[in-house]
Amino acid sequence: MKKILIIGATSSIAQNCARIWISRGDKLFLVARNKDKLTKTANDLKLSNKKHSYCLDLNDISSHKKMLDNAVSALEGIDVVLITHGTLPNQKACEKSVNETLAEIKTNALSVISLLTLIANLFENQQRGVIAVISSVAGDRGRASNYVYGSSKAMVTTFASGLRQRLHKSNVTIVTIKPGFVDTPMTTKFKKGLLWAKPAAVAKKIVKGIDLRKNEVYAPAFWKAVMAVVKNIPLIIYKKLSL
Repeated sequence: MKKILIIGATSSIAQNCARIWISRGDKLFLVARNKDKLTKTANDLKLSNKKHSYCLDLNDISSHKKMLDNAVSALEGIDVVLITHGTLPNQKACEKSVNETLAEIKTNALSVISLLTLIANLFENQQRGVIAVISSVAGDRGRASNYVYGSSKAMVTTFASGLRQRLHKSNVTIVTIKPGFVDTPMTTKFKKGLLWAKPAAVAKKIVKGIDLRKNEVYAPAFWKAVMAVVKNIPLIIYKKLSL
């Protein structure tokens, strides 16, 4: 039985991961900002102890340590952490507003980095653990259509890379998860096509990646090849493309 902290637990991907873990008999602690959705998620998972859910706006960085202390206490230790929270910003609105841009970077990057720092220190002290964090293929190379989101995810990817190297000697694994297009409530306005995946399929990839202590997980796997091509397009050509 693993003791697992899920941050952003009401997201579609997180809920599907939680169902897999609950079915295996793992012990969960759920964190999310929306109290009603969090309660519903906990009830759907049949969590018996109300102490195993925690309502928190994750942009309240000063409250991260208290949340983590509660999770450690409720679970009597933590083996795995999955960080899934985030927003999909309106790129055009961000282009017109510094405040909008910084707010999105705080949610998608700075709040995540705060959590990664605290959890990394905890796991380094206990000399074990797996930290899985959702980044995105959007962070592999900036695109005009979503560079605010992409740059925040690139920050998460780079930060996780440094943590991975730092914590390797402490038997702590950092799993960077890079989903492509996923059909979730956050992407309801987007036209769906062949490249789109369902949350359940992505969740299976995440759980498997954590079990195998992978360094990096593209979900679905074909995005690794797609992004290898995108990253290697010469700049003189790339800047002229509409992506």
